[in-house]
Amino acid sequence: MANLVLPIISAMPANSSMQLSIVKIKDDESNDSLDCLAIEEPLEIRLEYGPDDDRQIKNVSVTMRTPGNDPELAVGFFFTEGIIKRQEDILSAGHCFVACTGNKENVIQVSLQAGVVPNLNNTERNFYTTSSCGVCGKGSIDAIRTVSSYNNNDIDNQVNADVLYLLPAVLQKHQEVFADTGGLHASALFDSSGELVMLREDVGRHNALDKLIGAALNQGLLPLNQHILLLSGRASFELVQKAAMAGISIIAAVGAPSSLAVQLAEEFNITLIGFLRGKRFNIYSQPKRILIPKYETAY
Repeated sequence: MANLVLPIISAMPANSSMQLSIVKIKDDESNDSLDCLAIEEPLEIRLEYGPDDDRQIKNVSVTMRTPGNDPELAVGFFFTEGIIKRQEDILSAGHCFVACTGNKENVIQVSLQAGVVPNLNNTERNFYTTSSCGVCGKGSIDAIRTVSSYNNNDIDNQVNADVLYLLPAVLQKHQEVFADTGGLHASALFDSSGELVMLREDVGRHNALDKLIGAALNQGLLPLNQHILLLSGRASFELVQKAAMAGISIIAAVGAPSSLAVQLAEEFNITLIGFLRGKRFNIYSQPKRILIPKYETAY
C-alpha cells in the first residue's frame, strides 16, 4: 500500500452532520428553530489476513463514530491496539459491501500483506482495559510496553510555552464540524513551532486520535516524537496509551488528565499538559521539554 498524501486539514464529509427541527426555549419563550447535530453511526472494523490461498476475515470491533476518514480510523485502531506494527503491513483499506443490507458505508476492511501475521491476541484488548471498565493499573502499563515500538527516553523535543498558548485557538479555528454542532472531539498534531500538521474530528475522542495516528502512519510520519498532540477534551489513560504507541513525546489537553494517564505518561517519558487555556496550563509529567521564560525577582 503506497503512502497516502493527505491534506493538512481533512474536511469532514457532508454526512458528518445533520439539521433537525427543534423548539428553542429562552427566557420562558419558545421558538421553532433548526439545530445542527453531529452524526453518530456504528462502524464495523474487519481484518483480512493470511496466505494468498487461505485468506481469513475477522470482525474485530464495532465502534460508534462520526462518518469520515474511516480508513484512517481502522488503520490507526489496528496500530494503536498493537495488532499491526507498521504501515508496510497493510495491503489496502476501504469500505466493503454488506450483502444483507446493500450498505457499505458502515463496514471498513483492512487487508494485510500475505506474509503479515497480525497480533490477534490484542483483539480481546487484553493488554489494557479502558477507563470505563475501571480495571487499569501497573500490569496494563507493563503490557503496553511490550507492544509499543517506540520510547521517548532519549527524545529532546522542546517547546516554548508561548507556542502552547496559541494552540487551542488554532484548533478551534479549524474544527469545522464542531463549529456547527458543538458535539465533536478533536485531536490535532502540531510541529514544535506551533504549525498545524493535521487535525481529525469524531464524536468519540479515541476515534479522533485513531484517525489522526492512522493518517500519520499512512504518510510515514511515525514516530511522532518531534510533534505536539493537542486533545480538545480531557486526557484519559486510553488516549495517552494510543499516543505512546505512536511515539508522541508531548501531549497537551484542554481538559484534565486522569491519575492513570499521568502515571502512564511518566512511565513512557511523555510530557503531559492539562488545562491548556488562555495563558495557563499545568505540567503533570516530564516538564523538562517545556521552555518557560525566566523572570528575575525584584528586591
